[in-house]
Amino acid sequence: MNSVLYRSFIFICLCIGSGCCAQGLYADSIQLAINNPNLQEQSKPDLLNRLAESYRISRNYTEAEKKARQSARIAIYYKNYTEAAKAYTLLTVIKANNQQLKTLKQTSDSALVFAQQAKNPIAMAHGYYAQAFLYKTLEDPEKRIKFCQLGLKQLEKSPDPYIAAKLYYQLYAVNSDWNNTAQVNNYAKKATQNALKTKDYNLLSNCYAALSVAHEYNYNASKEQQEPDSILFYLHKAEALYVKYPKQVAKYTHAITCINIASVYLKYFPADDKTAESKAVYYAQSAADLLKNVPNTQEVTASSLGILSEFASRKGNTALAEKYLLTAYDLMKTGEHPYYYTLINVAQALSALYKKQGDFKKALAFQEEVTENSNKNFNQKQALNAQKLEIQFQTEKKNNEFKVLKEKEESHKKQNYLYACIAVASLLGLLFMFRSYHFKLRLSLEREKQLQLENHESEMQVKLEKEEKARLKAEQQLLEAQQQQLQKEAMANALQLEHKNRVLHTIKDKLGDDNSLNMQKIVREEMVLDNDFEEAKLRIQQIHPEFFNLINDKAKKNLTLLDMKLCAYLYLKMDTRQISQLMHIEPKSVRMSRYRIKQKLGLDKDEDLNAFLYKLGN
Repeated sequence: MNSVLYRSFIFICLCIGSGCCAQGLYADSIQLAINNPNLQEQSKPDLLNRLAESYRISRNYTEAEKKARQSARIAIYYKNYTEAAKAYTLLTVIKANNQQLKTLKQTSDSALVFAQQAKNPIAMAHGYYAQAFLYKTLEDPEKRIKFCQLGLKQLEKSPDPYIAAKLYYQLYAVNSDWNNTAQVNNYAKKATQNALKTKDYNLLSNCYAALSVAHEYNYNASKEQQEPDSILFYLHKAEALYVKYPKQVAKYTHAITCINIASVYLKYFPADDKTAESKAVYYAQSAADLLKNVPNTQEVTASSLGILSEFASRKGNTALAEKYLLTAYDLMKTGEHPYYYTLINVAQALSALYKKQGDFKKALAFQEEVTENSNKNFNQKQALNAQKLEIQFQTEKKNNEFKVLKEKEESHKKQNYLYACIAVASLLGLLFMFRSYHFKLRLSLEREKQLQLENHESEMQVKLEKEEKARLKAEQQLLEAQQQQLQKEAMANALQLEHKNRVLHTIKDKLGDDNSLNMQKIVREEMVLDNDFEEAKLRIQQIHPEFFNLINDKAKKNLTLLDMKLCAYLYLKMDTRQISQLMHIEPKSVRMSRYRIKQKLGLDKDEDLNAFLYKLGN
């Protein structure tokens, strides 16, 4: 069997080996987490997306689609548009892998719509990834690259190594189709660098495979002998991931790695290298064993059988080579979606084998099978191309509708601009009219204001005259108060003079009677009395100005100066001792004077003279 069978097919496997959201969790552990009764419903979309991806990479597309749709429903219900965008992105990949092209465009558009609603750079990156995968299926590399670049631009705002690795992987795949060695190396490295930052070991395994392909491109360009070693180096790194994380790297992914390793030994090592042959057979057989119970993997198993058939042919064991090829042929006939390209290669290899053996009847039969399958493959391609063209037509139609809507929007903008100009012109006219009216109004207001000022000045003049009258009245009251104060001071001074005269008379009397009078003692006593009298003087000055007139009127002008003096002291709440000292009389005389004053005032025996005087003064 020639190398076209396994090399071309392997490349296809690598291209479709990239999806969404596995994040390093395998199906059983994710399902346990989902079944946890303490898990809130709104937390399920992320886990369901991971479970769907786990099913997808295991080629169980039915379960994968079921879980992705469940995730989308819950995410939309709780308005978690980021997870909804991821779910629809995953559905896009599942449908592309399973060739469900009719609703592929609608699904990818839904992913982008929910990403836009999420207003999240990471969600937008997933939405653009869905569009890139759509155009990968439609074989439109320019738009595929465009949406990958848009997704990576979004990740500049909020880095996410997982989706970044996916986008770089797509760019690697496009450039590998174009045999662009430099870009194949560039994007394979970037995809791997980002995958290393995640715990998605299935994704990392695919990225290592991409690096191995990059070194194969390097070898084809330079023919340097170390390149095949580099190819094996990265393939063995991918193999080590499966050994270390057997439940987190899909059997399908590891089977491709095994086939690639076997094909390297077949292509780049000498035919007589028994060690290389042994390793190639081991890896090819391992791939076939891995995929025994994995659905939708017939083409990979057929590829492994093709490698085993090639080594059997090298050893001259045509019977064994025939057995491998017939097994691969029967296996390819059982697939739900026949991979005619692989089936044609197997039938072509069987025809060549039988022709070499001289069994021309079987050789012709398988050659006819090649022709028949080529026709079927052509028809299938035509049908797929028709669906792709329909999708492209619908896409272009929507794009044109969008373009028309955009043009209408631009037209509306221009109309709005014109209306705005008219509105501005009208506004300027209204403004001119308003300013003219405002000028007239302001003139009228100025006149009214002038009148108000004149009225205000008149009012102020009247107010000033009133204030002047009030001031004159206040000054008159002040003069009267000052006059009353002077009267009080005159009374207080008269009392003090009268007191001093009495003191002098007393001294004179005492000198006449006794020459041995102690003058110093009299002076000291008089100084003490002066201090008390000064205080009394101040208090007398504070007495109500009409007090003496009122009390004299009450006594019908019968009060002597001494009586009025005693009344002033009583009004000032002086006790009998203080009054006797000030008046130089005995306390008994003070009490007698009080009694005499009560009689002159017409007070009853039980009435309090002090209370009467205080009430009269206030």
